[in-house]
Amino acid sequence: MSAPAKLIRQTLTIARRDFTATVMTPMFLLFLLAPLLFIGFGLMGSLGAMTVGQGAEGKEKIYAIATPDDAARLLAADARVRPAVATDRGLPPLATIAPAADPAAQARALLSNPDIDVPSVLYGPLDRPQLIHANPASTTVKYLAVLAEQAQRDRRTGLSGAPLSRPTFTRVARDSTSLGEKSAAGTFAVVTLFVVTLMLAGQAVGTMAEERSNKVIEVLAAAVPLESVFLGKLIGMFGVAILFLAFWVAVGINVGALIPPDLAQGLSGIAPAIGFPGFALLYILYFTLAYMLLGSVFLTVGAQASTPREIQMLSLPITIFQMAMFGFALAAIGRPDSWIATAAELFPFSSPFAMAGRAATSAAIWPHVAALAWQLLWVAITISVGARLFRRGVLQSAGPKWKWFKRG
Repeated sequence: MSAPAKLIRQTLTIARRDFTATVMTPMFLLFLLAPLLFIGFGLMGSLGAMTVGQGAEGKEKIYAIATPDDAARLLAADARVRPAVATDRGLPPLATIAPAADPAAQARALLSNPDIDVPSVLYGPLDRPQLIHANPASTTVKYLAVLAEQAQRDRRTGLSGAPLSRPTFTRVARDSTSLGEKSAAGTFAVVTLFVVTLMLAGQAVGTMAEERSNKVIEVLAAAVPLESVFLGKLIGMFGVAILFLAFWVAVGINVGALIPPDLAQGLSGIAPAIGFPGFALLYILYFTLAYMLLGSVFLTVGAQASTPREIQMLSLPITIFQMAMFGFALAAIGRPDSWIATAAELFPFSSPFAMAGRAATSAAIWPHVAALAWQLLWVAITISVGARLFRRGVLQSAGPKWKWFKRG
């Protein structure tokens, strides 16, 4: 058997051993169902937010203290202007009341009403309206100012409030993907890639520590090159990650029919520039290389730990490192032609995330070919460096250390 074939066989043997040892345990079932905990916490948070929102619904209003004629003009202007304002801003409804003896004191009393949330109040004549508000960056007070201006214009021109035009709205499909859709697809790619690698790549930290504790690593190092051990463990853990993702993709496909139509329509607008088939292929390749790159780093760092306490201490730096790569890639999507994007695409450990985002925003193919080769080279470099560090620092079998000088 040739040397390369023997090396491949040894690597696959280590991978099969780690894959079987991880999957054929009851703990793997808990690991497989771990996202249910995140989903459960998310649902609980959503239910709590919905409850708070429903409790506050109908208890927020903006007030206008005006005479009956001015109140009618304000309500007519509100009926025309409000549909043009985005509904996601949460603009509260407008209520009008007749002025009392002291409108200023009446407005302040409304603003301080403990039974209802009043962000802003208008009082006084419409040509010189007085507006009070509590929030320094209030948008409702600006909306009341616009209503007063529109009502005053209607009064001077003698308009009755009836519409003067009948617009026709026609939706036309775009011939190309919009910039917003490309950015949304890029952000979606980076975020999902980060979440998946955060959940799965970190599992490689504790694999070598377990082998060190039961002295199995010494037997493996005597029979198999350490490079094969490292690569085999990475391939075995990657097989576990693929099994994990396949399970949840199958669940997601079956649950996809339960997505609300509005949400499904919003997701359909996410379109990568390179096309869905090419984007899916590149996404899989970049996930593979991101897992291999980060997994090899975590395997190298975790191989230096000998106790569970040391592994726990390494969890925080590992998470910070992943968050830094995530932020670097997001910055590259926000500024695609800047030096930040170039640096994120060239730095090997952020390159898979940044290039996945580039696949969504740019249709060029050749940068991905170069990036995949570049990342694959760094996978080999990281594995080689990790094996050398483990051989020298843990097994102490790297031979005599080089000295700065020799004694006479």
